[in-house]
Amino acid sequence: MTDHVYWILELDINDGQMEEMKTLMAEMVSATLQDEPGALDYQWSLTPNGKTCHILERYADSAATLVHMGNFGSKFAGRFMKVFTPKKFTLYGAPNPDVIAALGPMGPIEMSSIGGFTR
Repeated sequence: MTDHVYWILELDINDGQMEEMKTLMAEMVSATLQDEPGALDYQWSLTPNGKTCHILERYADSAATLVHMGNFGSKFAGRFMKVFTPKKFTLYGAPNPDVIAALGPMGPIEMSSIGGFTR
């Protein structure tokens, strides 16, 4: 087991927002890569019809997760919520109570690790 915190966020792309989604994604990926060394994975995926986006995020620990959440809130949250409608948020790993509380408004489904490995 590790201290990693990770999630998959499933989002619908709002009508007419594809170009803004691409711009926002590029900015968010760049900012996360440059400013957040505790971000281990940050992957965006799109369905073939371009209507649904999944974001897979993995952080070294709860402290790194909270750094990301602070950056997201101060830089991107308003635009993000105009582009996307959240559909499902599944949380994995070892989030501490501060992370769970901060993610509370997103209504994550919390999954407890019961086996496996990380390399």
